[in-house]
Amino acid sequence: MTPTHHRDREQPIGVLIPKPLADRPRPRPAPILDLPVPRPPVDLSAVELVLGVACPDRSGRVTESAVLQALHWGPGQRIDVRPRAGILVIVPAPAGRHVVGSRGELPLPAAVRKMCGVVAGQPLLLAAFPSQDLLVIHPARTVARLLADLHVQAIGGGCAG
Repeated sequence: MTPTHHRDREQPIGVLIPKPLADRPRPRPAPILDLPVPRPPVDLSAVELVLGVACPDRSGRVTESAVLQALHWGPGQRIDVRPRAGILVIVPAPAGRHVVGSRGELPLPAAVRKMCGVVAGQPLLLAAFPSQDLLVIHPARTVARLLADLHVQAIGGGCAG
């Protein structure tokens, strides 16, 4: 028996080769997703915003004089510190549980620091809105996440190489 004669007798195994499906309905094409509606840029021209960067000490105190000066918060100013969606919102409050320190340090309570991921020595972005008498503190990881999301949106989720 020669090798060519053996090949003539080879046949495909039916289990490995699927039979064609007859009368199968064609699948519908996948829907095309709508592009996001472009939003106009946020107009910050009328909003007074003062930014600062500071690192909390081991006791959770933050000092950033330019931000406090813009808010007109001096030593003894009573404040309320609340966590909101990974950031800290600080407002003056006559019956506030916390007080701006004698050297202009903002106390960040341990429970709030833990909830928002504030770590001693890691930078915080402080955003003061003097017209609203409001201070918002963004931990570094929150800023990094927001910037990453913004960059993904800006470049469409992919990189051109």
